[in-house]
Amino acid sequence: MKFSTKAIHVGQEADPTTGATIVPIYQTSTYTQDAVGKHKGFDYSRTVNPTRVALEKQLASLEDAAHASAFSSGMAATAAVLNLLSAGDHVVVSDDLYGGTYRLFSRVLERYGLEFTYVDLSDLAAVRGAIRPSTKMIWIETPTNPMLKLVDIAAVAALRPAGAVVAVDNTFATPFFQRPLALGADVVVHSTTKYIGGHSDVVGGVAMTSERAIHETIKFHQNSVGGVPGPFDAWLVMRGAKTLALRMREHERNAQAVAEFLAGHGKVESVHYPGLPTHPQYELAKRQMSGFGGMLSFTLRVPEARAMEFAAGLRYFSLAESLGGVESLICHPARMTHGTIPKEDRERRGVTDGLLRLSVGIEDVDDLIDDLRSALDAL
Repeated sequence: MKFSTKAIHVGQEADPTTGATIVPIYQTSTYTQDAVGKHKGFDYSRTVNPTRVALEKQLASLEDAAHASAFSSGMAATAAVLNLLSAGDHVVVSDDLYGGTYRLFSRVLERYGLEFTYVDLSDLAAVRGAIRPSTKMIWIETPTNPMLKLVDIAAVAALRPAGAVVAVDNTFATPFFQRPLALGADVVVHSTTKYIGGHSDVVGGVAMTSERAIHETIKFHQNSVGGVPGPFDAWLVMRGAKTLALRMREHERNAQAVAEFLAGHGKVESVHYPGLPTHPQYELAKRQMSGFGGMLSFTLRVPEARAMEFAAGLRYFSLAESLGGVESLICHPARMTHGTIPKEDRERRGVTDGLLRLSVGIEDVDDLIDDLRSALDAL
C-alpha cells in the first residue's frame, strides 16, 4: 500500500456499529464495563480512546513505524521521548533547533539532572567529540529550525554509543519527504500541529518507533502524565493527514519557486533552502529526502528594523508563529519562535536579528512572489 492510500485507509475502517465511512469522534471520557476488568478494550480516555487509536494507526503507517503515541502537542511528544532517560544521562543535540525544544531542555529538564551538549550535527567530528560514556540520546532536527541545515541521519546513527537512542524531529520534512526510521533512527517525533494537521486549526504531536521497549516506555508516560489529545483534536489531525501528500507536493513546488526568486533578488543577502544547489548540503538533501519541503529562511540586506517592517507589510504572508498550514506565514525567529535562546547563542548559530523564516503555503505561487517583490521594492 502506497503513502496516499495508507493516509486515507489505515485506521479508517468503517464504523462496525453504524457503517459510518469516517471514523467517529468518540467524545467520551469513560466506558461502561460488563464487569470489573471486562470491557471492549477501552476503560478511560486518558489511557485509550477509539478516535486516538485510529489516528495512531494512520500516522504509524505513514512513518513506516510499528507503533505511534499521539499527544496534545509536539512538545508533549518531545517530553515523553525524553522520559526514556534518567537523571545523569547526557544528550547530544542539534545546535540549531526549535526554540521551544531548547527551552524544554535548558530550563526544565536540566533541573531534573539531564545534561545537554549542543553541537553542529552536520559535522561528524563534532558529534564524535561530544559523545560521553553517559550519552544516552542524540536529538536531531533535520532540516533544522530555522536555518534549514541538514543532518546525515544514517551517519549520525552509526556513531551512537551502545544503548543510546537516536531521536529525530521530522516535523519540517514530514514522513512524505523523509523516513528517519529507515535511516537508522529509533524514534521519530512530529508536531502534528504543523504539516500533518495542515490547516492551523489544531495543536498536537506524535512519537513513533518500531522498538517495542521504547514504545512501551513512551506509552506508559503518555498515560501517566496525561498529555493526550482529545478525540476532536485527534479527528482533526487524522482528517488533515489524509491530504498530506497532495499538500506537500504543492508546498514544495511553491517553496522552490520562492527560494529561487529570493536568491536572485539584490536586496536579499542569503537564502537557506535545501532545494537550492547553493545549499551546502544539497547533495545530502537529494540523497536523504524525496523532496525539499515548504520551509525556508533568508536574510535581507537591510537593518533589523527594516526587516521587521518587511515582515509586517506583506499581504499573503501572515506575520505569525507556527508553520505548515495551507496559508503562507512569515516569522522573525529571534523575536518569536527562538526568543528564549540567549542572543549570543542565537547569533552564533546564524539566527540573527535580520533573519526571516517563511512557511510557504499552497496559494498561487505568482501571488506569493508578487507579494514578496512589492515588499522588497518598497525597502
